[in-house]
Amino acid sequence: MVMRKMKRLLALGLAGMMVLSATGCKSTDKTKDSAAGTTQAAATGGTSTGGTTAAASSDGEDVTLKFTWWGGQTRHELTQQLLDKYTELHPNVKFEAVPSGWDGYFDKLATQAAAGAMPDIVQMDYLYISTYAKNSSIADLTPYIEDGTIDTSSIDENLMKSGEIGGKTVGLVYSSSLLAMGYNPLVLEEAGVAVPSMDWTWSDFIDLCKTVKDKTGKLGSATGPVDDTNLFNYWVRQHGASLFSDDQKSLGYDDDQVCIDYLNMWSELMAAGAIPNPDEYAAIQTLGQEAGPVVTGEGATMIEWNNYANKVASVNDKLKITSLPLSDNTEYKGLWNKPGMFLTISETSAHKKEAAEFINWFVNSEEANDIMMGERGTPASSAVREHMKSTGKLSPQQEEMFNYLDITADICGETPAPDPIGMSEINEAFKNAAYSAFYGQVSAEEAAKTFREEANAILVRNN
Repeated sequence: MVMRKMKRLLALGLAGMMVLSATGCKSTDKTKDSAAGTTQAAATGGTSTGGTTAAASSDGEDVTLKFTWWGGQTRHELTQQLLDKYTELHPNVKFEAVPSGWDGYFDKLATQAAAGAMPDIVQMDYLYISTYAKNSSIADLTPYIEDGTIDTSSIDENLMKSGEIGGKTVGLVYSSSLLAMGYNPLVLEEAGVAVPSMDWTWSDFIDLCKTVKDKTGKLGSATGPVDDTNLFNYWVRQHGASLFSDDQKSLGYDDDQVCIDYLNMWSELMAAGAIPNPDEYAAIQTLGQEAGPVVTGEGATMIEWNNYANKVASVNDKLKITSLPLSDNTEYKGLWNKPGMFLTISETSAHKKEAAEFINWFVNSEEANDIMMGERGTPASSAVREHMKSTGKLSPQQEEMFNYLDITADICGETPAPDPIGMSEINEAFKNAAYSAFYGQVSAEEAAKTFREEANAILVRNN
């Protein structure tokens, strides 16, 4: 597991990291990393035309900032354009770009952290930020926020808190996302089903899925309900509890009936053929998102994030999003504004000030966001969102993605604390326990009990 490797490597390399912090971060594997390319844009001077002026390097010396991120080819190309633009504005700042896919990204980062050789700037996920913060691998950004280098005035307070760990702001949230229901209007029309309203419930969802299956033979939903714990977390929050306790040493809900009901609902839909069983879902995953059932018209709905329709617009621009079902019996708000990703600075970087200036420009400037065009999700900065809406450059899917934050505001609760250490293990334990129930190997009661026992053991061991 990535988390276990991360902890082991960080423990071995922590002493070395502290020594290297005095001399800065230099790659020990330049053959691999430099293959991604280094920005060499010719400098022509100039200033940012956005609402936030691009800051000059703190002392004008020539620096090279190593920046790593994960994503697909489109993200890589747009990010490289963004780096080129920054170098054009600041001729003394060059970049060593290290793009990556998601697979293996955090394995490599763990190795670099243990060796004291993390890149200066790291695109960080909510799943892992606690681990890197608690092992002192990423720097405290508070001094740069307090001296005005990083402007957080247009970022939601709840989102900013998601980057606070141990009293320090260790990550600047770049984008956010919310769980959403993607749907294919043509499949719903074929089944004679109305587009879900904002106040629909889980009972309505079950009825929709079964009706689509009965009327068309297609999937009511192509959702994998236990891929991770995000959707289950939404369900738990709708029941007035939290997925984890405040000290992150145990699950936060006391009654296993919460988990039992969740598993039984999905088992019922599987039995009706309205959603894929585990084997069918595994086959769907091999197709890739752009060839998934909802995109191709073989499924009606898909529980995803609010950028879902935008992500697949190149192959099907007819898809839409709406809110997730509300609880049938409670008024608790399950939805939350989830940090899409953070920009962090490594503790070993010799150029923290320059890195802070860059990530401020990356997050806040209109110029940078005009290049990225929401590819990394809905911008965390409200000022940037308003600017992008005003340009007329957003696609209908991007506008829908941005507007989703506004239309779900009344059903959105507080953003939970960053995920505890060991989260990937917990996700795996949840999936395994749920699958044992879906396959009929154990009852939902037994699966819920097993998950509690395993999750609590993981939390105690890691936090």
